Amino acid sequence: MLVSDIAQPVTRNPKRKTNKSVLRLHMSPKVAIVILNWNGTKLLKQFLPSVIEFSKGDSTEIIVADNGSTDDSLIVLRNEFPQVQILDLKQNFGFASGYNKALNQIKADYFVVLNSDVEVSSGWLNSPIQLMERDATIAAVQPKILSYNQKTHFEYAGAAGGFIDRFGYPFCRGRIFNEVEADNGQYNDIQDIFWATGACMFVRATSFSKAGGFDADFWAHMEEIDLCWRLKNRGQRIVFTPESTVYHIGGGTLSYDNPQKLYLNFRNNLWLLYKNLPSNKLVGTVFLRMCLDGIAAFKLLAEFNLNGIRSVLKAHLHFYKSMPALHRKRKLIQAEKGKDLPKEMLQKSIVFQFYVRKRKTFNDIL
Repeated sequence: MLVSDIAQPVTRNPKRKTNKSVLRLHMSPKVAIVILNWNGTKLLKQFLPSVIEFSKGDSTEIIVADNGSTDDSLIVLRNEFPQVQILDLKQNFGFASGYNKALNQIKADYFVVLNSDVEVSSGWLNSPIQLMERDATIAAVQPKILSYNQKTHFEYAGAAGGFIDRFGYPFCRGRIFNEVEADNGQYNDIQDIFWATGACMFVRATSFSKAGGFDADFWAHMEEIDLCWRLKNRGQRIVFTPESTVYHIGGGTLSYDNPQKLYLNFRNNLWLLYKNLPSNKLVGTVFLRMCLDGIAAFKLLAEFNLNGIRSVLKAHLHFYKSMPALHRKRKLIQAEKGKDLPKEMLQKSIVFQFYVRKRKTFNDIL
């Protein structure tokens, strides 16, 4: 089945005025679960069954957008998962552009951006969709992300909701750098967060579209943080709910110490800051962040990680070369935002808190 077969939204009579809050009581919102796949046959076979089992409903669609796979992904999908719709993108556009191209072709009230290496659980759709249905200011929701391989612990990419510090370093409730906490219910509250992980992000379709989607130049890594920051600039909220749980392997495409991943993380983090910081914070923050990157390079040198050092240098060089394009993007963003930083940005250095003060958990740092 192709994406062109996706059911269209319910047609409404334009002459008849309806109360949207009452209308929702009688019809379910359209939810599109969209999985971006690239050469992921093994992951599809392993994880699609849970998505199919726990995502049943007339108003829910499961769509695999294939990023130009060269393995037998499409054959497996057609033969083993006929209930899943296929959107063949023909080539590998990366995470950010791949999702943009896919979501632009899908009609739904809410998108669920879901990694192919995620196992979902019973009722996982309920709380995120209900939260956004009740509050139009909520643009995106993240469920609890636990480790597939150690289900008593949070998973690196998202844990119990994402934050960043004043220098742009991302961290999570439940995960600071490589220190991952056990889930003992310490974050079992619905909470405003800075960013929702791209491993499993529920996002309002209209909000995604009006914000311009993911920044395709990011390719992969931190594009969800950039999107969430831009949504916040538009006065919308990002929320974590513990009432929905998924299990993520992590590193399914690139391992966490992969040189390409290091390069993208360092480069995209500088892009993130340059695009979104208010003018009175820009120069000083970016300069200090680049100094911290230099310290990180020396750490990589001490570990004899020459590929890692090259990744950092390459990221900084590309940052300088990207200045004209970044400046144009920044002008568009700054036109629709205030001068204040989002209240969910930690006004401390997470590096200092973690490495100098030895504070290893989110609650210790606050």
